[in-house]
Amino acid sequence: MEGAGDMGLIGENFGPGDADKSKEEEYESRSGSDNIEGASGDDQDTQGDKASSSGRKKYHRHTPFQIQELEASFKENPHPDEKARLELGRRLNLESKQVKFWFQNRRTQMKTQMERHENNMLKQENDKLRIENIAMKEAMRNPVCSNCGGAAALGEISIEEHHLRIENARLRDELSRICGLANKFLGRPLSSLASPIAPGNSDLELAVGRNAFAALSSVGTPVPMGLDFTSAVTNPLPILPTIRSSMGMTSFDVSIDKSMYLELAVAAMDELLKLAQIDNPLWFRSLDGFSEALNLEEYNRVFPPCVGTKPSNFITEATKATGTVIINSTSLVEILMDPNRWTELFSCMIGRASTIDVVTDGTGGTRNGALQLMHAEFQVLSPLVPVREVKFLRFCKQHAEGFWAVVDVSVDSIRGGPSAQIFSDCRRLPSGCIVQDMPNGYAKVIWVEHMEYDDSNVHQSYRPLLRSGLGFGAQKWVATLERQCECLAVITSSTVPGGDHGVISPSGRRSIAKLAQRMTHNFCAGVCATVYKWEVVQVGNADEAKLVMRKSMGNPGEPPGVVLSATSTVWMPVSEQRLFDFLRNEQTRSQWDVLSHDGAMQQMFHIAKGQDLGNSISLLRSSATSPNSNQNGMLILQETSTDVSGSLIVYAAVDIPAMNVVMSGGDSSCVVLLPSGFSIVPDCYPDSAGPNSSSGNFGKEATAGGGSNGCLLTVGFQILVNSLPASKLTLESIDTVNALIGRTLQGIRSALECS
Repeated sequence: MEGAGDMGLIGENFGPGDADKSKEEEYESRSGSDNIEGASGDDQDTQGDKASSSGRKKYHRHTPFQIQELEASFKENPHPDEKARLELGRRLNLESKQVKFWFQNRRTQMKTQMERHENNMLKQENDKLRIENIAMKEAMRNPVCSNCGGAAALGEISIEEHHLRIENARLRDELSRICGLANKFLGRPLSSLASPIAPGNSDLELAVGRNAFAALSSVGTPVPMGLDFTSAVTNPLPILPTIRSSMGMTSFDVSIDKSMYLELAVAAMDELLKLAQIDNPLWFRSLDGFSEALNLEEYNRVFPPCVGTKPSNFITEATKATGTVIINSTSLVEILMDPNRWTELFSCMIGRASTIDVVTDGTGGTRNGALQLMHAEFQVLSPLVPVREVKFLRFCKQHAEGFWAVVDVSVDSIRGGPSAQIFSDCRRLPSGCIVQDMPNGYAKVIWVEHMEYDDSNVHQSYRPLLRSGLGFGAQKWVATLERQCECLAVITSSTVPGGDHGVISPSGRRSIAKLAQRMTHNFCAGVCATVYKWEVVQVGNADEAKLVMRKSMGNPGEPPGVVLSATSTVWMPVSEQRLFDFLRNEQTRSQWDVLSHDGAMQQMFHIAKGQDLGNSISLLRSSATSPNSNQNGMLILQETSTDVSGSLIVYAAVDIPAMNVVMSGGDSSCVVLLPSGFSIVPDCYPDSAGPNSSSGNFGKEATAGGGSNGCLLTVGFQILVNSLPASKLTLESIDTVNALIGRTLQGIRSALECS
């Protein structure tokens, strides 16, 4: 990504050197354009030639053999690098700049020919509509009876003719809309729009074909952040994007005019770019300095409603955060556009994600210009926060070299009919991230999260957390992204700092990390009842656990039978860090873990996932177990994660022979496990008084940003209650798992001396 570091995200690194670079690029472009037919401008004339009386540049006509070889090279690679240009110049006895300008001229030729062809197609369509319009007007002015040939009253015009008029108006609007989109993609108006279509005289025509987003295309969008986001050379986008037929959609969804999706995506991208600017009056800086909250009054003044008016029972949650991650922009964009890899990267935040339809493909084998319709379930690890189910568009665009933007926006507002109310508890306003490569191999990320939702279903103990942005906000996304990218870099590195991993091979570390990833993903699915088909056994609230069950049949890495998941959230009057350190300490584990057999645990190995000691994978063994029984005994695999938004501890009993296979680099899917664990988040209460215990619930309504010393602890267990999938759940199993949660929480409270 040459020069990526010199190009500031918000124009903050733009200096005099960039202006000189722009002049040089402009000069090279102009020099290449002077010789479209294959002649190359010679910039290397001697000083004497430049001072000649003619005052003109010398031009060298290439030989037929040179042109033939250049054409053959162009077909193989129209964008050769410096090395390829030097090799080609050496072979053809040409200078590197001559080769460079020839390829530039040839690309300009190809681009001009394509635009001319596309303009001709649009002109033909324009002429056809004009002819139809003239014919319809003539028929309206002089109606003739088809039977007698005499004058006919206007009311006698056939219904087919009325339908033609309606279709004519719809086609006119469609042409204008597509040309407007092409204008946005190209960054300049098309020549076919120089002669606008004459408007119809009928009020009926004016009322047909208009859509709810017509106003969006007329909103002026200045070039943001000091970068040329509309360069047709460095940022090619399809003029008329390829639209695939929908798969797996309802008949009503299929009939939706997909140009409305394109229009909505372009408007959302414009809004995201404006919201991401630095020192923007649209944002308030938070007290921690890590995030920003949206100035709703200023936002409503600047932006028209992109997805319709906010329902009266909805509240707004909008935050912005900035971070630096160990990944390049192209790799991150590929992850975000792949629902499976996106879910793996944010497994604690996304229960399930899928691509419903691909509206447009990316150009040139990249994700530039890709637009897809997606469905996702966003989650917070607690039974007290309902899962947010959203159907949205995801639009990806490359604005410059090493500079990408990915934006999401809900589509419920343009999905008419009964299906529009399917996801009515939450909607996603223009949200996403802007990624810019840095010279050191890292990437700078600006993340914007903007959602509206009904918080009546959220337990009041979690409302301060959600309003602070640590639940679904930009801080959570950026913190998770930084931690996960660091983990990926460390695990795949040949030299890993810290930990007792010297006896484990690099392939063994990767297999263990893959197993830990599956374990954590399954734990999150059990806490939030996502991914699998769960049946509610006990609803649960602040006083009792939520119980859900599922039948496991043929799932790799899971025992067959009936799996019962129990989760409960309690408030703890201790800091998040203290509780996290206590729960991950193998020496004090016997005070709450039944798997420790009332004895201290021994750590067999430890794999660091980053610089923070709280991010690690370890294998534990109970010291109460006899060493002679190891062959048939059990071990405990544990993964811990922590960042500014919270902490996570997930563990599971694993079989020793299977773990030996994994530690040697074998397939981790052979390990059967059912995970349990803890999720810890700050309570965000304004003080540390804690919930009202006399009322039997958390009972505290508060706002974020306070100085509470308490935290919210969610404990989750998954147990196999019966090895036969067809068996029924018994009351004894329910009582057993409720008792297990009660004993675990009581052990933690007693050890920490919590009332």
